[in-house]
Amino acid sequence: MSDKHLSDTRFDSLDLDPDILQGLKECGFEYCTPIQAQTLPIALTGQDVAGQAQTGTGKTAAFLVAAFQHLATHPAPEGRRSNQPRVLIVAPTRELAAQIHKDALAIGAHTGHKMEVVFGGTDYDKQRSALQEGVDILIGTPGRLIDYFKQHVYDLKAIQAVILDEADRMFDLGFIKDIRYLLRRCPPADKRLGMLFSATLSYRVIELAYEHMNNPETVKVETDSVTAARIHEVGYMVANEEKIPLLIGLLRQLGESRTIVFVNTKRAADQVWGFLQGNGFDSAILSGDVPQKKRLALLKKFTSDEVKVLVATDVAARGLHIPGVSHVINYDLPDDREDYVHRIGRTARAGAEGDAISFVCETYAFSLPDIEDYIGHKIPIEPVDTALLAEVDPKSRVRMERKPRPAHGKGGQRRGGERGRRNSGRR
Repeated sequence: MSDKHLSDTRFDSLDLDPDILQGLKECGFEYCTPIQAQTLPIALTGQDVAGQAQTGTGKTAAFLVAAFQHLATHPAPEGRRSNQPRVLIVAPTRELAAQIHKDALAIGAHTGHKMEVVFGGTDYDKQRSALQEGVDILIGTPGRLIDYFKQHVYDLKAIQAVILDEADRMFDLGFIKDIRYLLRRCPPADKRLGMLFSATLSYRVIELAYEHMNNPETVKVETDSVTAARIHEVGYMVANEEKIPLLIGLLRQLGESRTIVFVNTKRAADQVWGFLQGNGFDSAILSGDVPQKKRLALLKKFTSDEVKVLVATDVAARGLHIPGVSHVINYDLPDDREDYVHRIGRTARAGAEGDAISFVCETYAFSLPDIEDYIGHKIPIEPVDTALLAEVDPKSRVRMERKPRPAHGKGGQRRGGERGRRNSGRR
């Protein structure tokens, strides 16, 4: 890992509580990244911050350190009950909420604070019980947070700090009404610390900041490129029938690398996974219909190198910090140009280097000009050398076992369709 992404500011120069410094030291954090170096001196004075920085630049540690220090220097409100959190951290996706919780446990290991995470898709009663038992720092997705709030499992009257992560994504996923619902039930903005982070500080994000924060100071960590400087991008013009042979050929060249292969549909994910499994590559699928418990288990296998290849739809493009991802392969170019940036941002994190390989195929080639316009540069295109194309037996594809669909039955339609999944995802 490179240290060129770090600033000259040391965490121990910021007059932080010793318990926080100990946690940072055990995490291997000595010098701040630019977003940390610019936001922490502001937030540590109690001033609200609206920050913009690329993914993988250390935003999570920035707001966690600020929150822990705020609690260290500001006693809990008198008469506070154990189920009244002092810090509320809202994230747009389950994966991001789980990652923030993991980082909070590590950085705050010596602070004595009880930290809980809530999100939809799993552990409903377990999460509810944990909140009832008491929580200092509450992390969650909007739907599940509101669900428990309306049941009076906890309240927000003792909140001392509110943090919104990936605010732009909140708008994209239609959570903004939920966010406003939660913020309006917290103490007034001038009675709490507020921090907002976003990949882009668009007009709608800035409007949200000024509506629900106390005159926040804006911090932008600008770069010359929308994409991370240490990502090596390349594209291959490829026929649709050559995509599987090219993918397998490339993976054979890459050897033991940790790779994420992005596809646009669940059907494509099944096909790619099947050919990888049938040609010697143990892989896993991460898509929206994978149950949350299984999703977390798959991510654990991927991060521990039990599987080397993760086939993913855009559910994995944001909010995941998976260390050591050396290659991202866009098997399908994304329809949304911003998703290209978030996909390839899964590699070259925290100063490391990485490779982003894109297949410019007959189906999705139309997306390339829009992506290049957005990122501000051309993606180098290389010819497909026939030596790269693996010999793949069409019969080698492994078919995923499917549970039989429940019958409609009398007077009732099949439960759980797209609408059900969409609603459950808001928890």
